Order: sequence, then C-alpha cells, then structure tokens
Amino acid sequence: MTIASHFRHFDELHPWNDRQHMLECIAATVETSDVMTFTFRSDRDNWFRYLPGQFVTLELPVSEDEPVMRTYTLSSTPSRPFSVSVTVKAQKGSIGTRWMFDTLRPGMRLKAFGPLGDFSLVRYPAEKYLFISAGSGVTPMMSMTRWMSDCAPQSDVAFITCARKPEDLLFKAELECLAAQMPNLALGFVVEGHNPRDGWHGLRGRIDAARLSLLAPDFRDRTVFCCGPEPFMRGVRDMLKVCGFNMDRYHEESFQPANAPAPEAIAIRAGAGEQEIDANAVSTVTFTMAGKDAQCPPGQTILQTARAAGVRIGAACEGGLCGTCRVMKVSGEVDMRHNGGILDDEIEEGYILACCSRPIGDVQIEA
Repeated sequence: MTIASHFRHFDELHPWNDRQHMLECIAATVETSDVMTFTFRSDRDNWFRYLPGQFVTLELPVSEDEPVMRTYTLSSTPSRPFSVSVTVKAQKGSIGTRWMFDTLRPGMRLKAFGPLGDFSLVRYPAEKYLFISAGSGVTPMMSMTRWMSDCAPQSDVAFITCARKPEDLLFKAELECLAAQMPNLALGFVVEGHNPRDGWHGLRGRIDAARLSLLAPDFRDRTVFCCGPEPFMRGVRDMLKVCGFNMDRYHEESFQPANAPAPEAIAIRAGAGEQEIDANAVSTVTFTMAGKDAQCPPGQTILQTARAAGVRIGAACEGGLCGTCRVMKVSGEVDMRHNGGILDDEIEEGYILACCSRPIGDVQIEA
C-alpha cells in the first residue's frame, strides 16, 4: 500500500484489538551487538491502538513441532499508529530471541497476541515522572517518552538509564535529540565501567542514593517507573524505601509468576464455613476438546494440570500478564489471580488465564 493510499483509506481501517493478529515484519535494525529492533505492520492494514509501555506476545516458529511464545514490550509509540516495534536483547541461552536475530527478516509474518499491560503513564497520570531503567528495560520508557514528545512535549520527566558499558546504552542519541525538543526532559546516563579509549565523561558505577539525588534532586516528588533485571529493580526499590520515598508512586514492569494461594485460602473462597471443604481435596479438570480428565492437586494451576495431562495450552509469561493462555471455562469455579492479562468483559464471557487459575472443585475447560 502506498503512502497516499494509507491516508486516503484511513477512515476505512479498523484499530488493532487485544485478540490474535498476524504481523508482517518490515524492518530489522541492529541496535548493539546483542540488541535488535523489529518493526511490524498489520497484515490487514489496520492501525495500532495501545497504551505507551504495553507489551505483545509473539508466537515464534522456532521448530516445526511447537512454536515458542515470547512476550516483548513495545518500544514504539501509539502516536505513530501504522507500525509497532519491539526492541529485544538476546540473552545467553535464549531460544526465541536468538531465532529472531538469526531468522526474522522483512516480509516474514508472525502471530501476535495483545497488546496488554498496566505499565503505562496513562494508567498512573502525574505532574512529574522519574524513569529508571537498565539494559533493555529502557524499551517501555522509550515508548512513553516518544509518545510524550509527539503529544505532550512539555512533560516533566527525569530519565535515568543504566548499562554495563557506554556502547550498551540503548537509544542514547535519540534521547539526546528528544531532550532538545522537550524542555523538561532531563537525561541521566550511568555505566558500570568503561575503557579509557571510550572517552566516557559521564557517571560511572551503579545507581545509588547519591547519584539519584544528583540526577533527579526532586525524585521524592515524582512518580517512578522502573524496568530492568529483577536484581536491578530490587535495588531501586530498596534504595527508594531507605530514602523515604512514597512507594505508592512506584511502578515496575515485571513478568514474575503469580503467587499461589494456600489451599486453605482456596477452600475459604469456595464457601467453607457452613459446610466442610477439604483443603487437601484433589479437583478434576476436564479438557473438553482433548477429551481428557486430569487430577489437579490443591494449589496447582490449570496450565500445570494441562501439561501433566499432555494437553497443549499456549503460554508465554506464565504470570497472568500476557493473556496468551486464555481459555474458556465451561463450568465450575476457579481462583484466578491475574496481573492485567485479561479484560473484564472476557471474564464475564467465561474466559480465564490458565497460568494463574486454580480450580475450586471440579471444572471443565475448553481446551
């Protein structure tokens, strides 16, 4: 489709929604030695509707036997709605991301699910923001900052990003360009180490209270968004608590599994009180499409039970975030503790997320 036809037919296009899609790769850009950005367009000429900072789940055909599901934050901005981008880092031993690096090229198509997620400034509006990231955790911050540059350039943002070496700082040049257009965007770059030949004159070491106070003296008055490896985020959380920061204004992007409730708690939610309910009782999960009945011990999820029974349910984050494992509950009750990966209207229709749903008695699942 030509550029002119995009605008001529804009009113006829439909927005992307939270269901399954096919995306066509239109660009694969090398950012660093182990980071690439992949840009996609819709195979149906749809425009993309999402919140800056949300994520998508990609189905990667790594092998012919079974695809791999991987969840990636969108680094693009919804203010430019005809394409979306993910910026991904190939970790040591990674399967899905390494396949993308080696195989995914313009013209190829992938199934995608989403977008989803609450890690967005739209969910937590504030007068002033502090973005703290490490490594590829900068991607949701870039999505939000690119959106503000297009739609709210007067936004007050202190943007701190950390890396091991200067060459690992993602989007540094673009951020400096954005800062020239956004008068209230203050940048802070911190690297753990460097080679004298790099000519690095910025801060060295790891982010701590002293460096934070230097880069964002008013950090206690800001709403914080943090993303990076779990040890990094834990360090930032601990630092802010010690500094007396109001943690109600702290938000982080995390793909940790949902915590399992105690079997006794499930029994209570099932209505124990007037009637005796055995917290140690085993539930039966019937997978109607597979024609299998499986025993589910207390505390075990529908997804775990399906795997033990040889029933395939697609899953990616396994933390109630990405929505990939959404299945229809035909009958029965479950205890579902999701993290934003399913919409209220989907729950009303009878859908659940298998990764974070635990049976309360016998249930039937359409899988």
